[in-house]
Amino acid sequence: MGSQEVLGQAARLASSGLLLQVLFRLITFVLNAFILRFLSKEIVGIVNVRLMLLYSTTTFLAREAFRRACLSGAPRRDWKQTLNLLWLTVPLGVFWSMFLGWVWLQLLEVPNPNVVPHYGTGVVLFGLSAVVELLGEPFWILAQAHMFVKLKCTFTMSLQVVAESLSVILKSVLTAFLVLWLPHWGLYIFSLAQLFYTTFLVLCYIIYFTKLLGSPESTKQQTLPVSRMTDLLPNITGSGVFVNWSEAKLTWSFFKQSFLKQILTEGERYVMTFLNVLNFGDQGVYDIVNNLGSLVARLIFQPIEESFYIFFAKVLEREKDASRQKQEDVAVAAAVLESLLKLALLAGLTITVFGFAYSQLALDIYGGAMLSAGSGPVLLRSYCLYVLLLAINGVTECFTFAAMSKEEVDRYNFTMLALSSSFLLFSYLLTRWCGSVGFILANCFNMSMRITQSLRFIHRYYRGSPHRPLAGLHLSPVLLGAFALSGGITSVSEVLLCCERGWPARLVHVAVGAFCLAVTLGTAFLTETKLIHFLRTQFSVSRLPDKTT
Repeated sequence: MGSQEVLGQAARLASSGLLLQVLFRLITFVLNAFILRFLSKEIVGIVNVRLMLLYSTTTFLAREAFRRACLSGAPRRDWKQTLNLLWLTVPLGVFWSMFLGWVWLQLLEVPNPNVVPHYGTGVVLFGLSAVVELLGEPFWILAQAHMFVKLKCTFTMSLQVVAESLSVILKSVLTAFLVLWLPHWGLYIFSLAQLFYTTFLVLCYIIYFTKLLGSPESTKQQTLPVSRMTDLLPNITGSGVFVNWSEAKLTWSFFKQSFLKQILTEGERYVMTFLNVLNFGDQGVYDIVNNLGSLVARLIFQPIEESFYIFFAKVLEREKDASRQKQEDVAVAAAVLESLLKLALLAGLTITVFGFAYSQLALDIYGGAMLSAGSGPVLLRSYCLYVLLLAINGVTECFTFAAMSKEEVDRYNFTMLALSSSFLLFSYLLTRWCGSVGFILANCFNMSMRITQSLRFIHRYYRGSPHRPLAGLHLSPVLLGAFALSGGITSVSEVLLCCERGWPARLVHVAVGAFCLAVTLGTAFLTETKLIHFLRTQFSVSRLPDKTT
């Protein structure tokens, strides 16, 4: 398969499901904005930080190692033994939910029941919802191994997006209804909504596989290692062996790494939960701002990173530098990397420059005075800078991990471990010094170090070739001037027109920002012609039918 064809597939992967995700995210955004107007900061902090940390920790420790082990290796395996191994996630999830539930109830600070009622019930139901979600793990692994990866079925990928997004929307609708009609229920509301979410998600997978295995097309093609639903249940294989012990040992190896990875993944929440650096109200505001600020990163940057990682991994050969590979593939990879870096830089700068002057207004519209009157605007302004670093890091790391040799990946893992450990230390120290903004500053420092490591690798990789993809991080002086001018104008506009002067003044402030944004994007269109050509070409390619499916 040629590099151009692989590039077309990567563009299709990046665009498939994106509109669905945007639609579902917008619906959820509106529902959450409605819900926030009826809640206290303390309840938001308990639910989004304390209880969701319990839920994510339980599911991660119970299934992460199994996922990595059962999706590794050759597809030829005894799937009965693999499915038996996957069902062990359920009793493991029961253990972790009970153990962590005891920690959450006995060792951590319990909120005031007059402010946050029914905390104990919330802990129990969030732990139960984690166990319920683990019931769908065999279905998820089977789908990933035989449809998402092997068959490249875009419809199935969209089905997963629809199932998960629809579950989130229904959860938000139920939460909004209960908050409006039964506000005195407290944490009962969010606990029942979370349990409903996981139950509905598992039912979606069960219903889909029931229909899939019962369809004549599936029986004819025999693309799955099971033929009926009962084959997915635990059972003894013909050899009398319950699990594949090599897979079990691999799972144990991954399991030993899971503790550290989970701590580093949820570092901010663990610091907030166990070290009490913020009160429950500040935790709630930080979590809302964090979710709001990362919305663009999840919608745009993450699909691009995942899809073009596949592109770089297919086009480039590991263990070889640029001079020892097909020069056509190296040239295409360099051109794509340069364009992606330019796109990430422009998108990140746009969010940073315009987000600074419109953070307070956005928070006021989203959550009212609860978010816009306190530390929320400062948090969101800081997060806008972090989004710029997130965008650049996503592109640089997707290339780096695709091109590194195994030995380089191993060395890089040690570097990442050191950086992540330092992040936890900086989070604690900076939060003690400057409050919740310290978490974002620690994230910015950590991301800057990761970008530096990736840039050094890319520079070394292309050092012996005529290609210079890092030129994508250079912008024309005219465009930089347009960004600087827009930032100054919108900042003055915010001081004069927003946000205590009523909606007429706010609308003028929005109009000023829209005009500056149009001028800035127009300048980018005229000056960054190479990027515009790349986007036009890939958008056209992504709309072509995929002949490989």
